[in-house]
Amino acid sequence: MKKRNPKLFSFAKVYCNIFGHKLRVSKNITDHVHEYTCAKCGMEMTDTANGLLARLTPKFKETNAYIAKIHKRRKRRMYAKAS
Repeated sequence: MKKRNPKLFSFAKVYCNIFGHKLRVSKNITDHVHEYTCAKCGMEMTDTANGLLARLTPKFKETNAYIAKIHKRRKRRMYAKAS
């Protein structure tokens, strides 16, 4: 998928401002937390703690990476006990 720069002016940004973003899941952090990318303008969003969407900032990226690490470790431990 082509990475788009959301800071530059484009007609895709105007389209998204008028009609709304077309979000696609770009990364699954856990079963309930995902990172999204707009298919038109390339803006990145993520789920927040209260279930809303927020723009993906470096702080959210760091938090999501930590949550994914914990989730992966717990999942591994759970399947190890089941075996």
